Amino acid sequence: MQLQYSLKKRLIIYISIFSIALGCLLVFFAYRISLEEINEILDAQMQNLAERIAMHDPEPIKSHFDQAKHYHEEDLFVDVWSYANQEHKNHALNLLVHPVEKAGFYTHQTAQGTWRTYVLPLKHYQIQVSQQQSTRQHLALELAGSMFIPYLLFMPFVIWGLSWIISRSLQPLDDFKEEVAHRDSDELSAIQFNHYPIEIVPTIIEMNYLFERISQSQQEQRQFIADAAHELRTPITALNLQMQILLKQLPDNSDLQNLSKGLIRIQHLISQLLNLAKQDASILEIETKQQFLLNHVAANCVEQLIHLAMQKEIDLGMERQDHIVLHSQESAVHSIIFNLIDNAIKYTPNQGMINVSVFEQAGSAIIQIEDSGPGIAPELHEKILKRFYRVHHHLEIGSGLGLSIVDKATERLGGSISFTQSASLGGLQVNVQLPL
Repeated sequence: MQLQYSLKKRLIIYISIFSIALGCLLVFFAYRISLEEINEILDAQMQNLAERIAMHDPEPIKSHFDQAKHYHEEDLFVDVWSYANQEHKNHALNLLVHPVEKAGFYTHQTAQGTWRTYVLPLKHYQIQVSQQQSTRQHLALELAGSMFIPYLLFMPFVIWGLSWIISRSLQPLDDFKEEVAHRDSDELSAIQFNHYPIEIVPTIIEMNYLFERISQSQQEQRQFIADAAHELRTPITALNLQMQILLKQLPDNSDLQNLSKGLIRIQHLISQLLNLAKQDASILEIETKQQFLLNHVAANCVEQLIHLAMQKEIDLGMERQDHIVLHSQESAVHSIIFNLIDNAIKYTPNQGMINVSVFEQAGSAIIQIEDSGPGIAPELHEKILKRFYRVHHHLEIGSGLGLSIVDKATERLGGSISFTQSASLGGLQVNVQLPL
């Protein structure tokens, strides 16, 4: 598995290494340039000194070199010796250069290192002005070091400044990350790239293409579900009507009764699939918000489902209905209440009770559905919101889509849903909180 890395940290490290390498290169070239300048200046000084000595009829002079002493750039060794005197051949330090015909600079090696010597031959004498090459090298190194020290002192500030510049330059990447991270899971609209640098625009364009392809794929899937459910609803309804006619003629036929229950379940599943397709197709988002009375919508849902409750002798009614004006999407709120009551009727036993309440609490509208059914264990509260998940398979016909539809609609309206045990009825209590 390849480890992830930070582009910002990598840039800072690389630039720091590059800056240090650049500083070392600067010291090297500063040393070379300083050595050339020092050689030029000191060579001119040595040549001038030799010529001045030659103008004053010099006497033989022998220089003395102290090996234990540290000499500087102003220290020069002057030797004037006669051609007739061969003493230079046995010179202890071997500083003297053999007789030459032409004046000039000579470099020679001795036991004490490399020497730079200007030789001026005269008729009977030879004048030599010598200096250690290491003295010049040390001086050039000091000059180069004096240039590198300020560079080294300012290096932390330079690295800090570069880090700040890099952070500011990479800020659009953080902004892009935040924009993508704060998107909803179903948000597939194109990302606007007008305020992003051109380096990441191609990535944004490709992501927009991906969003578009995903949106088209999802739309095709939703359309298929809606078309299939719509096409199946008409023949299933016709079959169900014919089955009811057969049951009237043969009421004691158990096979027909089981087949009738199967048709009712298929009809319910198709209806739920249609509702789910509408939720996924974002029809509720397209619908404009309007003002309506929440208690009227809840009462309307109770009236629509009262016949189902009466078939099981369930006491279905409004427990509390405060006068609440809601500014939202009425069809979505109707779908939430309708599915919750329908779900409660399915899982409430015969001669049970279901209470529906709407009231305002802490600046929000609360829809509360309680029943006297078996309830649901707290550890299953998250699972029952998943599609096609059912807890009580043996109690009633269902598809496992009702609560999923409620959760989707609640999410689109900016609300929340929670489950608990009813304190008064003992079964499941569902609370839906919606913004006013």
